[in-house]
Amino acid sequence: MAVLKGTKIYGIFKGVCPVCHEESMYLEKNPYKLSKVLKMHERCSNCNTKYKIEPSFFYGAMYVSYPVGIAFAVAAFVISFLFIGLDLLQSFFVITATMVVFMPVIMRISRNIWINFFMHYTPKEKRKHTIKA
Repeated sequence: MAVLKGTKIYGIFKGVCPVCHEESMYLEKNPYKLSKVLKMHERCSNCNTKYKIEPSFFYGAMYVSYPVGIAFAVAAFVISFLFIGLDLLQSFFVITATMVVFMPVIMRISRNIWINFFMHYTPKEKRKHTIKA
């Protein structure tokens, strides 16, 4: 994954600061610790980027979570119905289980996509070395 460092894909799947790609945005790396699934650092300790740009900033991630969830559901359907050969009812249960099991991952990926819409990777040489208030 180090090859992708500096790309949006790296920032989205690793959950790191979208500006420097050095620090995790989340207090807890494991998304399955449900009490801390969405708890984030306020700022990046490396480049001082503020993650929550404005109040309620991450409400927009809800709009992103819908297509991300659909992608997971379609993948579960294709695997269960077309590859494994389950009937429609069994496939429905597989889709439901997939959505429940991957909900913390979907929530984090949606946040990562949302913040990467607004912030862009900047190499260390090009970053200003000032402290933002």
